[in-house]
Amino acid sequence: MTVKTDKSLQVAASDLMDWLEAYLIAKRSARLSPRTVEFYAKGLTDFFRFATQQGAESVREINALLIRKYLLSLESRGRNPGGVHALYRCVRAFLYWYELEDEPLDWSNPIRKIKVKYPTPEPLEPADIAAIHAILADCKTPLHKKDCEFLGLRDKTIILFLLDTGARASELISLAVSDVNPITGVVHIRHGKGDKHRTVYIGKKTRQALRAYLREVNPDSFLWVNNAGEPLTRSGLRQMLIERAKRAGVKPQQPHSFRRLFALTMLRNGVDVYSLQLLMGHADLQILKVYLKLSNSDTLNAHIKGSPVDKLI
Repeated sequence: MTVKTDKSLQVAASDLMDWLEAYLIAKRSARLSPRTVEFYAKGLTDFFRFATQQGAESVREINALLIRKYLLSLESRGRNPGGVHALYRCVRAFLYWYELEDEPLDWSNPIRKIKVKYPTPEPLEPADIAAIHAILADCKTPLHKKDCEFLGLRDKTIILFLLDTGARASELISLAVSDVNPITGVVHIRHGKGDKHRTVYIGKKTRQALRAYLREVNPDSFLWVNNAGEPLTRSGLRQMLIERAKRAGVKPQQPHSFRRLFALTMLRNGVDVYSLQLLMGHADLQILKVYLKLSNSDTLNAHIKGSPVDKLI
């Protein structure tokens, strides 16, 4: 297969982009979340660009060799095994859809010849509890001279909320005041991953902080806002954590690291993995492996609690 001229590349891109547009329309009509649709759009645009450079002018010209070359190119561009597998699933989903949508004659779906092993997930580091204590202490003072005490109260409550719920950053910032009950601690996450709804909870200390914070917030607004009453963004959340950590003299804590510490602490405190799966909004238990970075002392304590000989003999 030879690389085409610039004019041919444009033609090929147009043909492939037409199918991409049709695919994204199908995904939107199936009520997939905007973030999932965006993932397909970016992933397939990258794949089709590579296919065009390899001389493919239509979906039917995509073959197993081209797909394998694409997967190798992702590795050479620095994609980790998880990222490569995610884009493989993106291409696979499109080609199976195309097979059903177009019902092409005399065409064999090349994705059936491609098998990519799912990478073994490596547990990631949870948030540092000592750093969290230092950041919470810093929340007693404003970030800047122009800031009021409101932001300190907000930031403290956000940090407690992240750790107590295990919520994702996107889930946190999408919450409305009406989604939380500061008395019972029930929190309704209405737009979780895959646009799924789930219920999580906050404990006594977080409820106390939340009640104080809510006295300063418009009851009809988003839950987390800035001084001007505008919704907090993901970048705003990340920047707040960076600035607070810098002032406290500790390493910045990423929003998702709170989720990992939530999972690890819940497990250590005796919560069963099935309840933890529901609280975190995971589709299956395998995903928990990324969050649960257990030490030898954890497994030792587990054996002490459950030793069959010590308990039964």
